Amino acid sequence: MLNETPARILAFATKGSDTNEEHRLRALLSQVPAEFVPFDKMRKRRSGIDLFKTLWRRRPELVVMEGTGLAGGAPLLFARIFAGVPFVLSSGDAVAPFVGAIHPILRPAFAIYERLLCRLSAGFIGWTPYLAGRALTLGAPRAMTAAGWGPPADLNRQAEARARLRSRLGIADETLVFGLLGALVWNRRLGYCYGAELVRAILRLSPSRRVAAVVVGGGSGLDPLRELAGDRLGKDIFLIGEVPGSEVADHLAAFDIASLPQSVDGVGSFRYTTKLSEYLSAELPVVTGQIPMAYDLDDGWLWRLAGANPWSERYVQQLSRLMAQTNWDEVAEKQRAIPRLLPDFDRDRQIRRATEFIRDILGDPIDAPASNNAPELDPVSVSA
Repeated sequence: MLNETPARILAFATKGSDTNEEHRLRALLSQVPAEFVPFDKMRKRRSGIDLFKTLWRRRPELVVMEGTGLAGGAPLLFARIFAGVPFVLSSGDAVAPFVGAIHPILRPAFAIYERLLCRLSAGFIGWTPYLAGRALTLGAPRAMTAAGWGPPADLNRQAEARARLRSRLGIADETLVFGLLGALVWNRRLGYCYGAELVRAILRLSPSRRVAAVVVGGGSGLDPLRELAGDRLGKDIFLIGEVPGSEVADHLAAFDIASLPQSVDGVGSFRYTTKLSEYLSAELPVVTGQIPMAYDLDDGWLWRLAGANPWSERYVQQLSRLMAQTNWDEVAEKQRAIPRLLPDFDRDRQIRRATEFIRDILGDPIDAPASNNAPELDPVSVSA
């Protein structure tokens, strides 16, 4: 049960308590007096109501939300407007384009919602500088970037884990593994989820022991991927399913090249995704699309594929060609180009910056619009 005394900072993640996103936020707020509010994604409406009641009773000096889900965002907006409770939001996605890609009819409504979240906030923590810039454009009074981090590399453990997992799957040492880690959420309209690009690309090649695809992750896309793989499943296509967070690094050790599929549009172009920091921690070269990150961070450790999105014919064709033509010397060259330290993905640096950001907001919370009145929207289109 939550303490009912006045709180300086309350925090929660719309993905739910004890999830990777709550763990991320706990780390970022570890140097400030933050108390975490339970949030159950399976009972979003109830969690949202309970959240608003908590904010109304306790009137914290600040609330920090990881994610932009409506069940968490709506209570924040109401508490901001009617109780003067300031809030900070942290997000890894552009809300309106993301929702619009799944449900196009909802995009205008979520464009208004996203703009209100930004304009009524006290600040925004973006998972990329592109998202921080977007939030400022939509009216956030201040912003910063916290791109995430991966576990520190343990080369001895990686070598052991690589040999163990490859042996269990029956993947030979000389086989080049293209891998992906992520949530497999099937989009029926597009016929796609993460990993589908790997399966479709390898199906264009003759079965062999030279190259394989390994997909780690669970979700609604797992069964469609199994169906897509057909009789190649377990031969040169391996679908591992969801694994505990403590085993992620061990599974990444079995990869040679990591897939980071993102569309070149208002969804993918704003992202790094949390997978990137994990891939780099595992010293994996990356194959991705022609998104801004692929130019801004590249020091020679990634391949860029053409194609507007990873479900396009052009992207899959280029990925298949890469699978067929890449050799071990090229992989080694890309690996050598991976920097041993990337400040953008340094955990301690991000915690320090987030601490200063929150303290600055607590010291000067007046930059957001007046608490008793919602701001008028600019007389321009609110579509993202």
